[in-house]
Amino acid sequence: MIFKRLKPLLRLVLASAAILFIADTCIAQDAPKVKFATTAGEFVVEVYPDKAPKTVENFLQYVKDKHYDGTIFHRVIENFMIQGGGFDTKFAQRKTRPPVIHEGREALAKGGPKNSVGTLAMARTNDPQSATAQFFINVNENSFLDPNAQQPGYTVFGKVVSGMDTIQKIKSTPTGSGGPFPSDVPKTPILINSATLVK
Repeated sequence: MIFKRLKPLLRLVLASAAILFIADTCIAQDAPKVKFATTAGEFVVEVYPDKAPKTVENFLQYVKDKHYDGTIFHRVIENFMIQGGGFDTKFAQRKTRPPVIHEGREALAKGGPKNSVGTLAMARTNDPQSATAQFFINVNENSFLDPNAQQPGYTVFGKVVSGMDTIQKIKSTPTGSGGPFPSDVPKTPILINSATLVK
């Protein structure tokens, strides 16, 4: 008798779970994706305009403008992150638009990802409002970069959805000094040949 009463409730719970699963899948499928072709291989990131709209708009505009084509990963720290999008092979800094508004806390409050392995975040100076074109990909659990009540943290706006083997290859490359940087520069330059919007 109890089982008979529970059956409609069970069906309702299962139906609700199915709807949520489909909704999550649709959101993931609708997320814009960018394919990076590098000298170390390819990888694809998806970005979340529903979590960090200004940041994603800014990033995708740089992609559309071909800003990242011909830039290098100039800062690689194996147990931390890989950073690129700002310098060419001669360490000339690319011209950028004005900084994008910092959306770290807002993105996290909307359920956006944290600074965990494979996530994509905006690089900046000590000024939270200074992010322009440079980005980094976390290769470790970097929770100390997450926004909280005491610090603005870094805006995470996407994640790698394929090609983590390329990310692993980049993070493991030998580094040293290069251009104006005293350390953490790949000894063999890792070039972004192209960054292309695929969806």
